[in-house]
Amino acid sequence: MHKILVTGALGQIGCELVSALAQTYGTQAVVASDVRAPPPGADREIRYENVDCTKLQQLQDVVRRHNIGTIYHLAALLSAVAEEKPQVAWKVNMASLFNVLEAAREHGCAVFFPSSIGAFGPTTPTDATPQVTIQRPTTMYGVTKVSGEMLCDYYHARFAVDTRGLRLPGLISHSAPPGGGTTDYAVEIFHHAVRYGRYSCFLKPDTRLDMMYMPDATRAMIELMKADGSQLKHRNAFNVTALNFTPEELAVEIRKHIPDFTISYETDPVRQAIAESWPRSLDDTAARSEWDWAPEYALGSMVTDMITHITEKAQRAS
Repeated sequence: MHKILVTGALGQIGCELVSALAQTYGTQAVVASDVRAPPPGADREIRYENVDCTKLQQLQDVVRRHNIGTIYHLAALLSAVAEEKPQVAWKVNMASLFNVLEAAREHGCAVFFPSSIGAFGPTTPTDATPQVTIQRPTTMYGVTKVSGEMLCDYYHARFAVDTRGLRLPGLISHSAPPGGGTTDYAVEIFHHAVRYGRYSCFLKPDTRLDMMYMPDATRAMIELMKADGSQLKHRNAFNVTALNFTPEELAVEIRKHIPDFTISYETDPVRQAIAESWPRSLDDTAARSEWDWAPEYALGSMVTDMITHITEKAQRAS
């Protein structure tokens, strides 16, 4: 039986995707990999491999040994970290994707590649950004995402590799700490609200961006890879979205649960500039029509679920 490999499995997306894949296909069908060692308490039923995706031989060995049929390639540096280390970001983000596609070409694997709203730039239409539009990002992260989309398209057209991808908005998760992204405030704010009752946000209060709760994001990834490929016109990469809010609007929703919560603003010029270069909202009509994408979480239900989980964790830790 073909198995599923997740690279970057210890990251913000990876830890929840591995769990979702195991629930969908069984723990024996999933192989998790990362350059880091798994933390204490990690699910020992999931097979783990230490893999540096910038080294092709390591990828090929794992794909061959485990009879991998699908690769979810999540290993990458995120937006804010990539701006601090652009040379490293190019190597990690692009060399690793090239190696994944080469391994997939040689071994007949399907590949999922997560693109991002970071693939757009300041000249992109900012509201209801179309599926097909100008993409001229001004960050190294964005450059690697656009390049990754094109490289996946090339491997599908030239070598018939089954490549698929999503342009993900900001992701919100209670399972893993923020990983250096521009939208990380939407994760940090919950931890600070529960523990301290206050939060200092690095984006301006009216910075509007699309977001998505992680359970919706992992479900979207799995559903896309399950979809009938003959019905996919765009393939790499589909706009998807679920939520749309500003830091101030999120704070208002949190106050419904924590009435004394306060938020202040100390703008980080780098991350604010990145956020302002991205769309305020995405048009995900193509995903909805080609493979029936639809989110399950609205702003209120997401906030309720996040506060419930983070409060439970804080109580266990105390």
